[in-house]
Amino acid sequence: MDHLSPVAWPPAPIRTERLVLRAPEARDRAAFVELLASPEVHTYLGGPRPRAELERELPEVPEQWPGSFVVTLDGSMIGHILLRRGPAERRPAAAGKADLGYLFLPRAWGSGYAAEACTAALGWLDTVLPGEPVVLATQTANSASMRLAARLGFTEVERFVAWDAEQWLGLRPPVAPAG
Repeated sequence: MDHLSPVAWPPAPIRTERLVLRAPEARDRAAFVELLASPEVHTYLGGPRPRAELERELPEVPEQWPGSFVVTLDGSMIGHILLRRGPAERRPAAAGKADLGYLFLPRAWGSGYAAEACTAALGWLDTVLPGEPVVLATQTANSASMRLAARLGFTEVERFVAWDAEQWLGLRPPVAPAG
């Protein structure tokens, strides 16, 4: 996937009622290892990565590129929001569009943090790249993610198989620039 461009990065932290979205920092590395090694987080994503491999391979500041937001609650990382360009080779319907991804630690599940953070990240995107369509892919078996996609305004474009499971690709139409 390609980075979003042209956008000024990093933006000022984005504050919601309960959360702060900001660019990744070195202090987030341990939480990234926890997130990427979690079997619960990766139930619908092909499985976790080995912790030892992550400890060896993750850079001092993981996931540092335009569109990569750490989600914090009371100063601690609870999740990660990704906005990048979708690749043509895997999903033609996603090619060139902004692709929304999100991962949250299990302790943050069930409190509405993902919806709050994704809404804030999409609001940021609508400001910096007005009129940009956004896609989101999730496994159809992931009922919580399917509900979140609907809540965020995504509608089905196609279904496909990845990680030996049916996946759902949704599209959020472009938001008209404020005039």
